[in-house]
Amino acid sequence: MLHFPRYQNTALARGLMILLACLAAGGCAHRVDGRLHYVTPAPAGVHAPEFRRAAEALGQAEIIDGNQVELLQNGDEIFPTMLRAIAQARHTINFETYIFWSGKVAQRFADALAERARAGVQVNVLLDAVGSRKISPQQLAQMEAAGCQVAWFHPARLRTMGRLNDRTHRRILVVDGRVGFTGSVGIADPWRGRAQSPDHWRDTQVRVTGPAVARMQAAFAEDWQEATGRVFAGDAYYPPLSRTADHPVQVVKSSPAGSGAPTIRMLFDLAIRSARQSIYIANSYFLPDRLATQELVAARRRGVEVKILVPGRWIDVGVVQAVSRESYGPLLAAGVEIYEYQPTMMHVKAMVVDGVWSSIGSANFDNRSFAINNEMNLNVYSRDFAIELEGAFFADLAESRPVTAGEWLKRSAWQRLKGAVLAPIEAYL
Repeated sequence: MLHFPRYQNTALARGLMILLACLAAGGCAHRVDGRLHYVTPAPAGVHAPEFRRAAEALGQAEIIDGNQVELLQNGDEIFPTMLRAIAQARHTINFETYIFWSGKVAQRFADALAERARAGVQVNVLLDAVGSRKISPQQLAQMEAAGCQVAWFHPARLRTMGRLNDRTHRRILVVDGRVGFTGSVGIADPWRGRAQSPDHWRDTQVRVTGPAVARMQAAFAEDWQEATGRVFAGDAYYPPLSRTADHPVQVVKSSPAGSGAPTIRMLFDLAIRSARQSIYIANSYFLPDRLATQELVAARRRGVEVKILVPGRWIDVGVVQAVSRESYGPLLAAGVEIYEYQPTMMHVKAMVVDGVWSSIGSANFDNRSFAINNEMNLNVYSRDFAIELEGAFFADLAESRPVTAGEWLKRSAWQRLKGAVLAPIEAYL
């Protein structure tokens, strides 16, 4: 589905991969927009064992049983729960975020992390050098003076300018190797509250316990090693982990410097192609390419209910919305329902397929997240969790406005021009 220029090697290797893919899958290759893609038999539904086996292979990560996954919504639930976990740390805290901006929320986290460091807890903080450039120097100095180890991911230096566009977009907090958090929340004041006004964004996060936390720790360790050259070991970081509930969880990492494959994109593709009943996508930056659009249209044509929730009037990156709206036409024509959230900026990044497979994490539905950023998503194979996430999705839909095909066709020439002109540069913003 995706154009992978950075992952292609020699012509011989490409030829061998094409041949093996055709022979193994019983399919064939064809070209779309001058790019090579594969046609394979329709996969089994997400309930089937075949789906799980394919998901483990494509995601390069096993599905681990025995976890508890708790859904947290908006700052009023998310921040107190994360801060309680930090306050309870006894040995280690690993904290990675794309956004850490000066303000009241950042001060609460700086205070909490500094207090634990002074108490003898090993605190490692990894900040993206672009996303967290608005951090307060005073808060940074406070954490470092207390003993927190603070590192920057891909800071701007002359010898590394070629990597400046490669960001870590991951949100990971792991406490004592036993409790993990991920999602799409930023450590900044716009995420305060309960999405009650344009100043309080809508977002989700999950709290995880059980064996899958070790894989979340490994995702942090991957980026920490890239930023600092150091690795973790020992029970303080990787303690024995017992079952805490019954949620099967797959922790999926995606990064150009890691496996060399856009794993999250491949799993999204697999889930969409496997859908038999419903696909619900909430994503703050929804920019499907032509192949992704075709997969969503194909799902709708085989009778799958497809609903997509995106930001409306309130959005922090207007360029993204201008480009996103240009992709609506084929989706609306096929009967895909698109809704724009009205109360505030909608920053959620989640998907539910057939009421059993859910994905939540840092990845946007765009080629930057799929092919450039370091991302991490949790895929949860649980009807109970899917029902909970669907409930949040439909609650948001109740506060959203549907986009109609007629409205889309009547958009102005200026809107059309903006989308067309800005599309090539979106991935670099």
